[in-house]
This record gives sequence, structure tokens and C-alpha cells, in this order.
Amino acid sequence: MSRTHRLVEVPGGRIHVVEQGSGPLVLLVHGFPESGYSWRHQLPALAAAGFRAAAIDVRGYGRSSAPARVADYRMLAHVADNAAVVRGLGERSAVIVGHDWGASIAANSALLRPDVFRAVGLLSVPYAPRGPHRPTDGFAAMGGEEEFYVGYFQAEGRAEAEIEPDVRGWLAGFYAALSGDGQGAYFVPRGGRLRDRFPEGALPSWLTEADLDVYAGEFERTGLTGALNRYRNVDRDWEDLAAWDGAPITQPSLFVGGALDASTTWMAGAIEAFPRTMPGLAGAHLLEGCGHWVQQERPGEVNRLVIDWLRRVAADGRALG
Repeated sequence: MSRTHRLVEVPGGRIHVVEQGSGPLVLLVHGFPESGYSWRHQLPALAAAGFRAAAIDVRGYGRSSAPARVADYRMLAHVADNAAVVRGLGERSAVIVGHDWGASIAANSALLRPDVFRAVGLLSVPYAPRGPHRPTDGFAAMGGEEEFYVGYFQAEGRAEAEIEPDVRGWLAGFYAALSGDGQGAYFVPRGGRLRDRFPEGALPSWLTEADLDVYAGEFERTGLTGALNRYRNVDRDWEDLAAWDGAPITQPSLFVGGALDASTTWMAGAIEAFPRTMPGLAGAHLLEGCGHWVQQERPGEVNRLVIDWLRRVAADGRALG
């Protein structure tokens, strides 16, 4: 089955979508610093299993629109984009699956638009409802003599100045650091750079030179500001989502993470809270030896888990309307 590319009109711009297959719609939302290309192993597998798989470039990435204002990357804008993409593809509802920031976007899409997103799959980053504390206050308290990377990304232009002189090298180091055999890269020495914590050497086994060329080529063209602006909205999101403080996601759901990923170890409490925060959860799976990039590090296992769950959702009927 061939893949098709299209641009879908959304509020304030257009979203690039790559589709493969036919059947119930599954919207795939990537994270940082990637693109719809991160779902290259899932598109054919989902299509072969009888689903219409649609991977987007999130706003600010790839061939999608990149608004100029930081506030245009707030969570509410991403939720609106996803709902508009479903409509633009001629559907009334979809299952949404996200990785990394895409998992947070998918979770909030399900939370805010349950009429559109009837089931949600989260990869790497577990759902944690909005809490009582402003996010940047918490980031500032982390790290002691060092700066937590999300805090480091807040200042406009600072991370760009580190990354953009050598996009390809920075991406390679970041991907390697957060892989299953990496050592992580979450804290920045005061006055230093995040890349000072990256490993030296070869690419991780799950990433080819050709794959890296695709990612680097997109960011060489677009720059990193649109991608980084997602991080610069964490406080704005906290304000925008006040009405959903502590709210659970009640639709059918799935979680898959890497056992060696800081997103699952640091957020173990969020996973333990799933019976309360995601009462429709079908399963929470931690893949041994796997890092952050689960659908690329372990495509076969992720495809099996996601497809089995999607088939149960589709058989239920209620989730896909």
C-alpha cells in the first residue's frame, strides 16, 4: 500500500499528514526532536492490519506551518490542530497515539475532545493530570548546581544557538543519549551546553545514517524554534488547563514505555496512578532494555502491542463511533 502526503487546513495554518491504509483512523503524533518520520515503522504495519494510519508533522515541524508567536504553540492549539486534521481527513472520530511530547498532546486531545478522540495510546511519557504547582517553579528546584533541560529550553534563542550550528551532530548525540544504551542528558552545567552530556561515537543501533539525514534535513530547513516553543508554553498550558485540574482520561487507553527511559523511571508515580487517572487502561507495558524512542528502538514489539489494542478497541465499536 502506497503512502500519500497532504496538507490539511487547521486554525492558523496547515498540518502535513502522511497516510497509509484504509479503515478506522489512527492519528500518530510525534515528539521532540522528530517529525512524522518517526512513525515510519508503524505506518505500514497499521495499514496491513486494516487501519488508516495518519502521521502528522506537529506545528512548527517539518512541512507543517510554523507560527511566529511562542503562544501559538500552547497545548490548546495542538489539540485544535488534531481535531481539525480528523475533520480534514473526512472523519468524525479517531484513535490518537502519541510519543514524547506527542503523548502529552494526545492525552490532552483525548481529555479536551472526547467527542473526537475515542481512544488514546501513549508512548514513553505517561499521563499525569494537571497539578497544583506551576511547572517552571518545579524545574527551577531541580538539579542543584545544574539546570534541568526543560528550564534550559525556556529562554528564546539559547538552545537554538547551541543546536543550529551543527544540527546533525546535535541530533545524533541527543538520540544516542536517550536510547536504551545511553546515559541520558537531562541536566545542563551552569554556563554550559546540553550537548556536553552527549556520548561520543556511533549512532544508536535503531537509527541509520539515512534516517538521521531525514531528521537533520528537516531541522536544517526549519530551524528548532518551532519545536522548542512547545517547552516554552508549559506555564501557559498550566493556566489554560485549570478547569481540568486532576481530571482523568476515561476513554480506552494504552501505555508503552522503555524500562530504561527517565520518562518512566522519574514518572513511576504517574504510572502507578493509572487506575485512577486512566480508568480505561487496557495495559501498561515497560519494554526491558529500551530507552526513550520506543517505536523506533522496538518497532516490532510496539506494533504488536498497539495493533492488538486497536483491534480490541475496534471490536468494541464504541471507541470509533
